[in-house]
Amino acid sequence: MNEADVESAIRLDGNVAAGLLAEVFRCESTTAITVCSGCGAIAPLGSLLAYGLDMGAVLRCPTCDTAILRLGATGDARWVDLRGAVSVCFTLAG
Repeated sequence: MNEADVESAIRLDGNVAAGLLAEVFRCESTTAITVCSGCGAIAPLGSLLAYGLDMGAVLRCPTCDTAILRLGATGDARWVDLRGAVSVCFTLAG
């Protein structure tokens, strides 16, 4: 199996991180709109490419592969790194 096959076998879409995101953000997070700092692409969190998920996740831009969001789970703490996003817009339920 070559590297590309291995990567596509472990790559999922950002919706798989919904549970982790719900622990931090109390609104529907997979529909939040992100702006990638690498290429400027605009996309909902749920459409980003997710890697990991044992202790957290890395959500990458499907256009340029920039790591937009990193989530870490350690005990009762949740770590969020958004340095790959220019902005993230969450729509609050009304």
